[in-house]
Amino acid sequence: MLFVKVMFGYDFLYFSRLMVVLLPPVPEPKMKGVDPQLRRCGSAPFLNHFTLKTLVSLQVYLAEWSGQKVALCRLTSQDYLEDFLHGMGMLQALQDTAVVQLVGLCAEDHSFGVFAQEQHQFHHMWQIRLRLALDYVSILHFLHNSPAGRLVMCDSNSLEKTLSQFLLTSDFWLVVNDLDALPKVDVGGGLLVKCGHQELTGDFVAPEQLWPFGNKSLSNDLMPGYDEKTDIWKVPDGTRFIMGGVRGGDLVHFHLFECKREEPKLRPSALDVLRVYRSVYSIMVRDALKSRDAL
Repeated sequence: MLFVKVMFGYDFLYFSRLMVVLLPPVPEPKMKGVDPQLRRCGSAPFLNHFTLKTLVSLQVYLAEWSGQKVALCRLTSQDYLEDFLHGMGMLQALQDTAVVQLVGLCAEDHSFGVFAQEQHQFHHMWQIRLRLALDYVSILHFLHNSPAGRLVMCDSNSLEKTLSQFLLTSDFWLVVNDLDALPKVDVGGGLLVKCGHQELTGDFVAPEQLWPFGNKSLSNDLMPGYDEKTDIWKVPDGTRFIMGGVRGGDLVHFHLFECKREEPKLRPSALDVLRVYRSVYSIMVRDALKSRDAL
């Protein structure tokens, strides 16, 4: 199955497999369904490297593995090892149809890889785009009710960063891929989250994620925590991008104003939004069938 990674702006790169290569001295995790060829780095050579992108924590190459073109991401900074290991743990804990499948591990190399096919054209039909919006909210519902607890997507401080957390299958279903920043919330137990130690700004992040004390110097101790309703605040912006300018997009956006409530408790849950989306999808399909029958 092919996957597409939404990364580097709004480009779409298609992925056929995902392999994660752990950094020493990290022990190799025990996982089911791991490709035996990938258990030793020496048996998984990468050929014909060509640099595609250089980021703070890794470099991205176009390479070849077992006769197929791949995108290979090499971790270049040990400073991000903790985030990397957290992401691996979340990939193991959250294996589900809503999450990208982890198929290979290597514990003997200084690299971390993602397998990719070449770029394909993205579809613009409203049915596909609305289904992707459904997938997006379904994934939020899954994370907010996951086996690992109620999780918040902290790598979502901009539209671009939010989109980069997902992959898209070749038959156009969305799955979550980047799981290294999913802190757990337990409202009943008084456990809230704070996404990073830097001040967040802009209209994309939820109001409760902004520093509330004016010109006073930022202090992580004084910064109030928040819960998964920050993800709900961002749903309209994510959906607007997914829907683009296709017919019916305005009808979808009309039902999202509740997500932008200033008070987090007044925002709907991901399940509430999902139910509305499903209703809108059914209405749009029914109207499309009526229009076709009238021709």
